[in-house]
Amino acid sequence: MAVVVAGAPLLVGVMRQVRARLEGRAGAGVLQPWRDLRKLARKQPLTPRGTSEVFRVAPLLMVSTTLAVVAVAPFVTTASVPSPGADLFVVVALLTLGAVALALAGLDTGTAFGGMGASREVTVLALVEPTLLVAIFALSVPVGSTNLADIVIATLHDPGRVITPASLLAAVALGLAVVAETGRLPVDNPSTHLELTMVHEAMVLEYAGPDLALVELASAMRLSVFLGLWATLFVPWGVASDASGPALLLGVVVFAVKVTVLGAGLSAGEVFLAKLRLFRVPELLAGSFLLALLAVAASFFLA
Repeated sequence: MAVVVAGAPLLVGVMRQVRARLEGRAGAGVLQPWRDLRKLARKQPLTPRGTSEVFRVAPLLMVSTTLAVVAVAPFVTTASVPSPGADLFVVVALLTLGAVALALAGLDTGTAFGGMGASREVTVLALVEPTLLVAIFALSVPVGSTNLADIVIATLHDPGRVITPASLLAAVALGLAVVAETGRLPVDNPSTHLELTMVHEAMVLEYAGPDLALVELASAMRLSVFLGLWATLFVPWGVASDASGPALLLGVVVFAVKVTVLGAGLSAGEVFLAKLRLFRVPELLAGSFLLALLAVAASFFLA
């Protein structure tokens, strides 16, 4: 949990720096997200008039649900993962709860931007969450368990699972779902405030000071969690099978390296992508859901 909290802003900084270098710019540096969080935390908290507790609780709920996922997911080791909490449906439900809380906060402001962003966010969620469930479920069928730790252990014992048709289809489907969930190109552009394109930024325009710092930290943590989830399920090597000190240290280092490499690759790919028109996004996400369904079918018939 400490690694994700401390490293998530650094991951965002690395991704911004990679994109800046590829675009011919110097970039603000890897530590700039932490400087921004420190600056926001020192400002006076401001709350828009007319908002309820939903607006104030949403940032805390985003951070807490993401931390709960980090606590139960087998990112570093499979030895200390609680079986009920590491279930596929629990993890996806917790991640969805944080996104829904932010969407409700956008509606709570009563502004046109907040309502527009919340509407777009819920539309994306309605298409992405089934893809997450079905894609990971395809990996759980041969294992006979929806526990993430069991899926990782089975892949470590049988590395050939990674190159099966079901696993490859699920990897592509989950990758597209991760891009949509984290608001990256081509679904959303995290570096713009144009009303015709923004989704996530439209919901957080009314936040300021420490509340905005929590929202930005939660968003960075969710990015780390989704990338870590993809890496753990499809590239599980390095995940410790026990809770010894050296094994945990190696697991932390490998987890950080995998997430950083995935983040840098995602950022590099965004340089060559343009944002899709909003009415074309459901077509992309429906395609990812179809790939997830094909992965489930392949796991049943080609096992």
